[in-house]
Amino acid sequence: MATQFTVEGVRRVTFGCGSAASLGEEVKLLGGRKALVVLDPSLAKLGVAAPALDALDKAGVEAVIYSDITREPEPAEADAAAALGRDNAVDVVVGIGGGSALDLAKAAGVLITNQGQCTDYVGLELVKTPGKPVICLPTTAGTGSEVTFTAVFTRRADKFKGGINGRLLYPHMAILDPELTVSCPPYISAITGMDALTHAMEAYTSRAAHALSDHNALAAIELIGGSLRQAVAHGENIQARSEMLLGAYLAGLALAQAGVGAVHAMAYPLGAFYDIPHGEANAVLLPYVLRHNIMACPERFAAMANALAELPGDMSTRDAAYACLHEVMDLSEDVGIPATLKELNVPQASVPEMAKKAMTVARPIANNPRKVCAEDLEEIYHQAFGE
Repeated sequence: MATQFTVEGVRRVTFGCGSAASLGEEVKLLGGRKALVVLDPSLAKLGVAAPALDALDKAGVEAVIYSDITREPEPAEADAAAALGRDNAVDVVVGIGGGSALDLAKAAGVLITNQGQCTDYVGLELVKTPGKPVICLPTTAGTGSEVTFTAVFTRRADKFKGGINGRLLYPHMAILDPELTVSCPPYISAITGMDALTHAMEAYTSRAAHALSDHNALAAIELIGGSLRQAVAHGENIQARSEMLLGAYLAGLALAQAGVGAVHAMAYPLGAFYDIPHGEANAVLLPYVLRHNIMACPERFAAMANALAELPGDMSTRDAAYACLHEVMDLSEDVGIPATLKELNVPQASVPEMAKKAMTVARPIANNPRKVCAEDLEEIYHQAFGE
């Protein structure tokens, strides 16, 4: 556990059913008269964003909509959103949707006020000028993007996936309205929920973990473990949706505070090479990386197991640590996550290339509780094919 740490983050968080209705007043409090709204295109058709858009209208805030968003966004999409915001002289940026929409909103916020293109800022702390205030409204319970300092993009042409990372990427505000997540389809609920669980577990076992990140991670694990099945099985269960959204938020805080590990590093090539959604890649890889890492911190795995399930009091630390692995595997199976990479149609011949690329995702590799090399990652990938 780290003995020194620095904590930063989103300035204001509002949580609760119906809280999307406060968006207009929040924008006005920031001096906003015109807002760039980065909106997941499917949400416009389903009417999910209506409470937020109505709130802007009632407050007299003009909404400039950008919704040309792909599943794993390209940097050019952030450039286009920023150009739209700049051309319309917006005061505030609003992101409504899953991680892709929120990441685009955060990137657009800084690109409006910083010269150059999105690709100029991929890296750590390359953004130097504060952006327009960003307000995020997640419609999935998983990515934690509403409270993190990262905006991730995929360059399909050269099989690259990376992010703009830095303190100026933190949103000004997150509005967490469980009602916005009710229409999220079962499988999307499953993979985003497992994504959040991955954030919490990797943060808790991170080499940079500390007391505050530990608190948030364990609380997130308990909430997600206790509510994901219900949220997937019955999307209108507002209590389950509320617990999942709160759990995903806490997991996002833990991620921002302590970082993530090898699961994320290994998931990046799956997205860059084969366009596999980030949450799905994390969900499939999580059990295999956990198994590899258990020996590094069994006591932490035991604590996570106790957050996921009620274990016998006389269970040894080692048995409890492995119980954590089995609880994750059971949860993953129950919510319909594929068991292997083979089921995602990933060619096994690409394992060496993926492992090499994953090793370049430096911070997660360094954070992993057990030191890993390319050969270790190759072995984990092979295990994830069911070998």
